[in-house]
Amino acid sequence: MKLLVSATPVSLWQEIIHEAEETCDVILQEELEAYLVFLLVRYTTKPDIAKNLMAAQFLQGIEFNKKERELALQNVGDNCLLFSGLFPGIAEKRLVKISYFTNMGRTAYATISEKSNDIYSSLSQQFVSLMDVLQSVRLYSDQYPDLLPIQAYDLWNETGSQRALKVLRQYSSATPLNVTLFNRDTCSIRRR
Repeated sequence: MKLLVSATPVSLWQEIIHEAEETCDVILQEELEAYLVFLLVRYTTKPDIAKNLMAAQFLQGIEFNKKERELALQNVGDNCLLFSGLFPGIAEKRLVKISYFTNMGRTAYATISEKSNDIYSSLSQQFVSLMDVLQSVRLYSDQYPDLLPIQAYDLWNETGSQRALKVLRQYSSATPLNVTLFNRDTCSIRRR
């Protein structure tokens, strides 16, 4: 394990993010990397975020005027990114899948995006890669995956997370199938 000795919180988080990008073979755009670093700096001193109920905040945010809506939905997207990336155990405690936070976060960012190439659009489109980077920050050992097999499969199957697929392959050399249920009577199976 590498010892990180940066002088400021920003440079420390930047080092951590660079190492995590390398670990999960992701190269973030500069603006997304900066957003992620400053998100981590901002939330380092807010341990109470785990108490937030994202669905309620999302629904309330939709009702606000434009400026308040943007702030509320940005907060929802940011919290969902942190939950799915750094604290995926929160999903299990709340009896939802990690992809619940992924989908809500993507939707929150997409809702406040005003054009197809703004920061919120990028956050929505690259949410899974950002989540993968944050999950790589949590990685303690290559020998002991931080996701259980079913969590890794669900996350890969529902979001396309390449990191979840990598974790899944640590458990088995079998080729996983992507299964999408349409209803109780039919299902579609395809290989990725």
